[in-house]
Amino acid sequence: MHAEFKSDRICLIICQAFALLAIFAASTNAAKPLRVRVLSYNIHHAEGVDGKLDLERIAQTIRKAQPDLVALQEVDDKTERVHGMDQPNELARLTDMQVVFGRNLELQGGGYGNAVLSRWPILRQNNHALPSLENGEPRGVLVVEVQPPELTTPLVLFATHLDHRPRDEERFVSIRTINDLAGKQPSAWAILAGDLNATPETRVLQAAREFWAMPQGQEWPTIPVAKPQRQIDYVLARPAEHWKFVETRVLEESIASDHRPILTVLELNRPSN
Repeated sequence: MHAEFKSDRICLIICQAFALLAIFAASTNAAKPLRVRVLSYNIHHAEGVDGKLDLERIAQTIRKAQPDLVALQEVDDKTERVHGMDQPNELARLTDMQVVFGRNLELQGGGYGNAVLSRWPILRQNNHALPSLENGEPRGVLVVEVQPPELTTPLVLFATHLDHRPRDEERFVSIRTINDLAGKQPSAWAILAGDLNATPETRVLQAAREFWAMPQGQEWPTIPVAKPQRQIDYVLARPAEHWKFVETRVLEESIASDHRPILTVLELNRPSN
């Protein structure tokens, strides 16, 4: 009886040890940061500074960057100037990613707006119109929920392209509108990417920084494309306390569009349960 009792006790200790190891492994895995590679690219409907219309050059640039998410601006869908090409779906095919398109303007028999490419499943999308002041070009923010397999809740990408005119009233109201939209999901892991048509010292970026975290320490100029001197393209994230900016760089592509693409690598540090 004593030997059987001793054997049972050893088995119990072993089982408890395995249970503790399983709990430790699960908690370690839950807290492991998720890396997210985000590319923002104003593609100028794939017309390069050499005057050539070449969507494959855009796709090649995207493939080389190996992004998880791509926010695209100035995308054409079946317009005359791109010879009726469905640029969003063709880019999805060329990059082997999923796509959604947010049409903001009817143009030349087709549409024009923003698009999002994702290597993760796309759950939901909603294209929100942004305020238009003084007969400005219609603008929007494309809100897309994607589901990385490592997360139990979606990531939300806000992809946008703000007004380009010298006066900043529309940009300022638009970034406030985007902040309000994101504020309706305060606990969501969210990323904002796009062409904001504003440099870092402006009140537009100050309003963005009140709500979103952005890389610190320097600027990453994206225009003019030949010799960039100003940054107007960005990747930002919130809630700030859960995101780390690992790397930001402007890609060495100076022909395919009139903007250079900007790539940011983020780490999402999830709270342990």
